[in-house]
Amino acid sequence: MTAGPELTLDQLAGDAAVERLYRQVFAVLARESGAMISDVELLDVDEAILDAFADAGRDGLTVDQAVAACRPIDPGLIHRRFEVLRDYGAISKVVERPHERFHRAAFAPYVMLLFLRRLAEQGGQAELHQLLTLEHVSVTAPDAGPETGQTTISRLTRIFRHLGNELAILAAGSTAEQLGDHAQLLWGNKGLISQAEEVHTVVLTRWPQLDRECTALRIALAAYGDAVEKAAGRLIEQAGTTRALGLLSVETWLSFARTASEDDLAGVLDTFVFDAPAPWFSPNLLTEAVESGRSAATVRQPPPRPEGSAPPPPDDLRPADDATGLRETAERLLNSGDGDTVAVAAVLDGVGDWLAARRVLADLTAIHHHPDLEYELTWSDGFRVDPERSPAWASEGTFRRTA
Repeated sequence: MTAGPELTLDQLAGDAAVERLYRQVFAVLARESGAMISDVELLDVDEAILDAFADAGRDGLTVDQAVAACRPIDPGLIHRRFEVLRDYGAISKVVERPHERFHRAAFAPYVMLLFLRRLAEQGGQAELHQLLTLEHVSVTAPDAGPETGQTTISRLTRIFRHLGNELAILAAGSTAEQLGDHAQLLWGNKGLISQAEEVHTVVLTRWPQLDRECTALRIALAAYGDAVEKAAGRLIEQAGTTRALGLLSVETWLSFARTASEDDLAGVLDTFVFDAPAPWFSPNLLTEAVESGRSAATVRQPPPRPEGSAPPPPDDLRPADDATGLRETAERLLNSGDGDTVAVAAVLDGVGDWLAARRVLADLTAIHHHPDLEYELTWSDGFRVDPERSPAWASEGTFRRTA
């Protein structure tokens, strides 16, 4: 897509809200078609395609015509989103026949997209008020029956349970900033509760047998009211202690400014100082405080040293030089061969026991690594396996006297 103007933080937050709500509504549908919305720009692409169909008239559009109508957008992206929209029914063929090129757009998906954008930007307050108004009209209709009242009460109970649970979770486990960003339904809740109570009164009056369902609605309203009070109290407390004015909505501050008394308005700025007439501390006191607050430089002391020379270690702790014993072992092993060279496998076969063979290998390795002994242990790539011997396997190595 072409680079547009740089978005502000408010615009980015609005786009993120639309994307979050879009994912929630179309999660199942998009998961089944492999087209989960993962970028806000995809919403704009879908809306641009549907706008192109609105301008095309009753003849519809082909894929190529949709690409041409959405020319600033990447053609490959248009093709992918066109297939996705066609998969879940937002776009369909004008005539269901093979090789049909023209498509038409359904009305409902576009309205749903506009509805989702408004719902995400405004928090759903207006939609919920409209829903409660429609429910009130439904239960007060002359031809309404107990089934209508039961359906309405059950629907409202589930709605307010969802709202109460979400606000309770936000109030208990989220930061104040997260609570302020996601708690759009905090404000204006008294009107929602009043409308719901009016519907409850109409249903209970007309159909007393629905007392159990009405009781569930009263419990849901009470839980929602408690969650709202707790979340709002936490926001107000946090905003008052930190002076973070952005935690509360603009309407709340405007209402406070219009209805508060002069003392309350003056109390907001009690801790703020504008253009102080004189310093609060004299330069001498300030200098003294800085000097006394400096951390003293610590001097690293050397570890204590023992007095006098240390006594020599006992004889049993001194390292022993076993060059003489290793030389005797080397000469004994070489004498079993030609005097200067002997095969390691032959030496191990002569021992006849694996435990003794391990000791011989340890001696050969020690002789090889001793700096004062002129013997060498070398290995080759050969490998012997004989189950009748002990050890049954042996590498081809040579122990010899060096120059």
